[in-house]
Amino acid sequence: MTSPLHTSSWSGTVSAHAAMSCATSMRKPDTERSIDAAATIPRVPMSTDFLRKFSWFEDLDQRSLEAIANAAVEQRFERGQEIMRQGDVGVGAFIIRSGKVEVLQDRDGKQVKLATLGPGDVFGEMALLDEFPRSATVRALEPTTALGIQRWHFRGILESHPQIALALLPILTRRIRHAEGTLPDANVRH
Repeated sequence: MTSPLHTSSWSGTVSAHAAMSCATSMRKPDTERSIDAAATIPRVPMSTDFLRKFSWFEDLDQRSLEAIANAAVEQRFERGQEIMRQGDVGVGAFIIRSGKVEVLQDRDGKQVKLATLGPGDVFGEMALLDEFPRSATVRALEPTTALGIQRWHFRGILESHPQIALALLPILTRRIRHAEGTLPDANVRH
C-alpha cells in the first residue's frame, strides 16, 4: 500500500528540495552550512529594538520585525575567516551586528576590493531572492558577529509581511546601480 505522502505532489517537491539541498550542501562554505545547522537549534529571539536600528528595518511594523528576529541566527567569525565565497551557492544573507568585513570579487584572477562593511550593513541579500551563485567573497577583517537569515525562512516572511519587500527595493536598486557603475559606493544608506 502506498502512503498518502508518497502520492502527493507536495512530497515530490519536498523530496526534490531535500535532494537538492543535500547535493548542494557539499558546495556551501562551512559558514553557510552552519546557518543550515543552526536552524535546527532552538534559539532565543533577539530584540526587535536591535533590528530597528538598521536602515533596512527602521520603518517596519512590530509584527514584521518579530518575524525577522525569530528567523535570524547569530554567528561569530574570526579575523580572516571567509564568510562566503564567490561562485558558491548562497542560502541566505547576513546583517553585521559588530565587526568589519571586506567584500572581494575575482576579476581576471585578481581579487578586487569592492567595499568594507560594518555594523548595520547587510551582505548576501541577493541569495534571499534567487538561487544564483555568490557574486563576491566576504571575509572578516576583525572578529565579527552577524545575523544569518535563510532564504526559505525569508520567503515565508515576505509572503506574510510584503512591506519588507518594499523596504528592500531601494537598497537593492542602489546595489544594482553601483554594479552598473552609476553610483560611487554600494554601501550607500538612506
